Amino acid sequence: MIKVIIMTVSEENYIKVIYHLSLVSPKGVNTNAIAGMLDTKASSVTDMLKKLSEKDLLSYQKYQGVTLTENGLLCAKMIVRKHRLWEVFLVEKLNFSWDEVHEIAEELEHIRSEKLVDKLDEFLGFPTLDPHGDPIPNANGEIKNIDKLLLSEAIFNQDYICVGVKNSSVEFLQYLDKKNIFLGVPIKVISSEKFDHSFTINLNSETISISNKIAENLYIKLR
Repeated sequence: MIKVIIMTVSEENYIKVIYHLSLVSPKGVNTNAIAGMLDTKASSVTDMLKKLSEKDLLSYQKYQGVTLTENGLLCAKMIVRKHRLWEVFLVEKLNFSWDEVHEIAEELEHIRSEKLVDKLDEFLGFPTLDPHGDPIPNANGEIKNIDKLLLSEAIFNQDYICVGVKNSSVEFLQYLDKKNIFLGVPIKVISSEKFDHSFTINLNSETISISNKIAENLYIKLR
């Protein structure tokens, strides 16, 4: 039987980090990667993993990596759900910009009231994506993913729209604001340069140049 287990803020942070890392390392998350994400010592990570293992939130074997149990996966998705719903609320209802909401949502995601989160979800109209284009798990932990690709993988002269960002740092989001790149904006890739792999794109009827680094951090889908 799956059940949501009460955790400390620190334990929730660990579970969420392991979840995000597991999306790119499904066979097992390296403890050094966890330490790097949380800016802590590997020995501290090992101690915490033992505690979380005792709560049946993860499976941990030394030198073999970490995987979330069924309970751990559900708990992680519920934390992510709260974080992304709060981001939607902050942007849509309180007029925060998309580069301002992450740190605030980091605090709000630890509120434990399931009733509050469900009411928030209903109030927002049951959104499936957060302001950065990331999917929001529903109350059962189900995630509706969209078919997307990186702008760097786009076919020339196809009509796309921007649907998300791979890099959600404040600096990157502010850069996109300066370039008038936002979710839903029409994009067409015109050409790329062999020398530096930069791209010329048509952005909502305006032609601009962007670096390969930008193209590798923007998600698009066919219109």
